[in-house]
Amino acid sequence: MRRISVALCLILSAVLFAGVAKAQRSSPQSPTATERALIRLENDWTRGLVKRDSMIFKRLTDPKFIYTEDATIMSREEVIHGVMTSGDKVESAHNEDMHVHDFGQVAVVTGILVVNSRGNKGPFTTRYRFTDTWMNKNGTWVAIAAQDYVIPDRPAK
Repeated sequence: MRRISVALCLILSAVLFAGVAKAQRSSPQSPTATERALIRLENDWTRGLVKRDSMIFKRLTDPKFIYTEDATIMSREEVIHGVMTSGDKVESAHNEDMHVHDFGQVAVVTGILVVNSRGNKGPFTTRYRFTDTWMNKNGTWVAIAAQDYVIPDRPAK
C-alpha cells in the first residue's frame, strides 16, 4: 500500500517552491506563455498534494483524467481518494530537469519528482520519472493523463 500511496504523489508532480521550477529550453529564450502557465499549474498541483486539497486536484484535472503507474491504471476519483486517505504524509516535494513540450492545444511536461514523506517507519524519499499530459480546453489547461516510474534507489558507494 505504501508504494501505491506514494506513487500517487506523482500525479501531483511539480515543484512546491515556485523558485525551483522552471521550464527547460534548448535555447536561451525566455519561457513561453504556455511554459509559464504549465509550470504554475504543476506548482499548484504539488501544493495540493502537500496540503491534501482535493479541490485543487478537481480544478486541475479533466473529469476523464487517467493515471498509470507500472501495471496500475486509476481514474481521477481513484487518484484523489488515494491521496486524501494515504497514511503517508508528504512533507515536501520538488521537481528536477523539468521540460515542457508544447504541441499547441496539448502539451507534455516531463521531469523528475522528488517527494519527501513520512510513514509508519519514519521519513523516506521517493524519486519518480514523470510524464504529465495537459490539454487546453477553451483557454484553460487541464491535466488529462499522467504516468510515472519509481526510480530505483542508487546503490551506496
